[in-house]
Formats: sequence, structure tokens, C-alpha cells
Amino acid sequence: MAALSLLSLLLLILLLPLSLLLLLSIIVRPRHVKIPLKNCHVFITGGSSGIGLALAHRVAAEGARVLILARSQAKLEEAKQAILLATGIDIATFSADVRDFDAVRRATEGAGPVDVLVVNQGVYVPGELDKQELDEVRLMIDVNLIGSFNMIKAFLPAMKARTDRRPTSIALMSSQAGQVGIYGYTAYCASKFGLRGLAEALQQEIIADDIHVSLVFPPDTDTPGLAEENKRRPQLSSIIAGSSGRMKADEVAEKTLNGIKSGSFIVPFNFEGYLLAIATAGLSPQRSYIMAFVEVFGAGILHLAGLFFQWNWYSSIEKWHAQSKQ
Repeated sequence: MAALSLLSLLLLILLLPLSLLLLLSIIVRPRHVKIPLKNCHVFITGGSSGIGLALAHRVAAEGARVLILARSQAKLEEAKQAILLATGIDIATFSADVRDFDAVRRATEGAGPVDVLVVNQGVYVPGELDKQELDEVRLMIDVNLIGSFNMIKAFLPAMKARTDRRPTSIALMSSQAGQVGIYGYTAYCASKFGLRGLAEALQQEIIADDIHVSLVFPPDTDTPGLAEENKRRPQLSSIIAGSSGRMKADEVAEKTLNGIKSGSFIVPFNFEGYLLAIATAGLSPQRSYIMAFVEVFGAGILHLAGLFFQWNWYSSIEKWHAQSKQ
């Protein structure tokens, strides 16, 4: 009798996750999709350096027509020549400030139809909020968030009006600072957290047009921008943000494109990034029922782990302030 009860318990333990997997395979939305890059038109903002330039190199190598946008015409020309030398492919460049919608719209008209829009521009001015000028706060909000609205608003009508009907993509470059608040990143976090709300609502609005949104969450990446940040970044910011490690721009570009091609809504990177993605899944779309299964079972445990991280961060903050007062 005891053996029968044990067997029944084991069967129940086995059937529950299998039943959940079956349910998730039915209800998970949007459905899995493949987004091709070869012979597509790919437009990348912030494409003259860092992650954007690495993306442009990889996209060109995959046989897509590449168009990049940045403010500096000189840097755009350098990027164009570097890609031509590396791949033998000539790319198109557009000089505009993403904060200027009229300039962005003119670039849109010159670019023509776009299949994949990668909204990659970003700026971070380090510092605690009480020590920052509001002009610096506005700069981050305007470039990172309003600039993303400008790019999408300019390109979306033509993307929705295309006639070939193959799946297309809009990818938004957020940050792990768009998943969790970090000391010294107040305005930057606000701008990157805002991209999540934009992405979640936008995906609902454009899914009927077979346009798929990807929200990309890279960690610190070795770029010229990071080198400038580190010159001004508060010590506590380095202590807390440094726990997630650092990646090369080319590594970030590779994982970003893999996420875009698979239509992934959330695109994480390193081990910490995957844990953050599970812990902060919330009501974000999830195409993979396997990952949905992991999120269902892992969220509670990872919330506990997150509380330990918060304990460590706040302990570091308390210790640092105590030492600074001595």
C-alpha cells in the first residue's frame, strides 16, 4: 500500500510539470517566428561606434543592406570605410540627431523601406541625482527614450505598409540598468526602464502587421562610451554594476542579432542577464514555452536571490558612506 502511494506521488510530481508544459505550449504568445537578415534592409542608429558599429559589421557580413545613423559625419565615414574594408560591402550613412524628429524623418525618406530597425543610440552621464544638472537628466531622457520614439514613429508607417509581408523587426537597445535600479544611474535607469513599457505596448499594436519587437539588455560593454563613463562614474556605481561583468561589443552584437532573428522579446546576455530576465519577466511576451516554464518555476527562487543581491548592495552603500564620514 505504501509503495502504491509512493508511486502515485511520483506520477503526480511528474505529471504536474508535463501538464504545465502542455498548457504553456498552447497559451504562450506571440508565436515563434524566424526573421531573415539576408537581402533585408537593416537600419541601425548609433551605428558609427561601439555596439552599433559591431552590429553593422555582422549584418553586412550576413548579406543585408546596412544603413547606419549617427550625429558625426566624420565618424560615419570612418565606420563606412571600416566596413567596406572588412566585408567589401558599401553601406549607407545618415547624419542626424535622434532628438530632432524632422531630421530623423528626412533620414527615413532617404533610407527607403526598412525590414529591421535597431534603435541602438544611447548616452549615460554618470552621477548621483542631487549632483546632476537637469540638463544632463534631460539629455539622457531625450536621447535614450524620446529618441527611440522619434525613430519608431518615423519608420513605422512604411514598415506597416510593406507588401512582401515577411516578418520584420524593431529592436530596442536597453541595458541591465533597464531591469534593475543602480546607484548613480537614476536618470539613465529611468530612460531605459521606459523602453520596456514602450516595447511591451508597441508589440501589441504591431503584431498584426507581423512586426516583432526585441528588447535587448546588454551588461557593461567595452566601448568608447564606457571608457568615458568610467572617468566620472561614482565609486559605488562601479562596485554595484561591476558584479555583472563586462562583454566585448562584438559578443553583444552576435547575441543581439541571434535574438532579433529568433524574434525574442527579451534578449539577455551573460549568466547574470539570464537570471535578471527570469526574475523580471513580469507580463512581458514570451515566445518560448520552455523559457516560460523556467520563469514560472524560477521567479520565486530568483526573487529570493535578488533580495540577497539587494542586501549586498545596501551593505556596500552603508559601508562606503560610513568610511567616507571618518
